[in-house]
Amino acid sequence: MIDPRELEFEYYKSPGPGGQNVNKVSTAVRLRFDVRISASLADDVKERLIRLAGNRITIDGILIIEAHRYRTREQNQQDAISRLEALLERASRPPKKRRATRPTRTSVEKRLEAKRRRSQVKRGRAGEE
Repeated sequence: MIDPRELEFEYYKSPGPGGQNVNKVSTAVRLRFDVRISASLADDVKERLIRLAGNRITIDGILIIEAHRYRTREQNQQDAISRLEALLERASRPPKKRRATRPTRTSVEKRLEAKRRRSQVKRGRAGEE
């Protein structure tokens, strides 16, 4: 779905588990994917992806996914890719259209009754001052 050449990987020392290896080997992965210039995605998918990504996307439209769950670089890289794929899967599905509905008679009556009760409480306070 996505051209691997559009993905950029950066490796750094992981804050997670690793034993004696943790201070020597850069196993954590930071995946960067430029959503705005990607030729692999349709425009509507790009918009939904930007909305779904939240704070994982920069002002410039670069999606950043960090993975440091595993002890090896390869596993973390695969984890980052699979998380990107999951995000793309969600973004590729168009949202369901909302079908307008009317409130039920019971719900309207409950709401109005609650308003009447609240009004009575407030009216009762008027003479207390």
